[in-house]
Amino acid sequence: MKGVSILIETVVFDIDDTIYDQQEPFRKAVQKLFPLVSEEDMLPLYTRFRVHSDANFNKVITQEWTLEFMRNHRISQSLKDLDYPHITDEQALTFQEVYEVELDAITMHQEVEKCLDFLKQKEVPISIITNGPTDHQYKKILQLGLLNWVEEENIIISQATGFEKPDVEIFDLGKKQFSLQPENSLYVGDNFNNDVIGSKRAGWQALWLNHRNRQLPKGTSQIQDIELTSFEQLLPTFQHIFA
Repeated sequence: MKGVSILIETVVFDIDDTIYDQQEPFRKAVQKLFPLVSEEDMLPLYTRFRVHSDANFNKVITQEWTLEFMRNHRISQSLKDLDYPHITDEQALTFQEVYEVELDAITMHQEVEKCLDFLKQKEVPISIITNGPTDHQYKKILQLGLLNWVEEENIIISQATGFEKPDVEIFDLGKKQFSLQPENSLYVGDNFNNDVIGSKRAGWQALWLNHRNRQLPKGTSQIQDIELTSFEQLLPTFQHIFA
């Protein structure tokens, strides 16, 4: 952990697996639909699910794939990666429906809530840049109660922009829309490629919330300014930055 070396004036968050634990609704949906999946395979399956989701969402943006096709692909391919039986498109669709029901019940991680309260108390501007379908992500924003801390105009959802993380353009859009200076802004996210590489390319500071203890992707180096391995480290880190 290098630690930020210059003044931070604003904090911008990712949503999925940063504001809330994304594995929990996934786990519940898998248990209901695919009881063959063992508990020890749950994390590897979720990891593959995220990989396929992150790798292929751009095909939805460019309209090469439909959103439904991408969603079917990510669960069926993830199960295949772990040698589970092939599932039909109908089963994949049903999984997505159950997964969305579980996502409707997501709650903010309590340590993140403490951080948002602290930042608000310190009058630090808070914004959001998230990848995903506009309606889907906005529903999460409402479910998580994020509008208690974040102004509507300080939210960017990738599908509405034509760009997605790690595109520099989406961070540049954030710079303009949020009226921030990249070098004085800290982006907080769990995904090294999307969140760390993307924000650093755009000249931002980057906090990698590596709470799943992932290895650095091959061919990459430690460019993050801060790396945390648990949600519990967030508040002390912000207290130090904004002391």
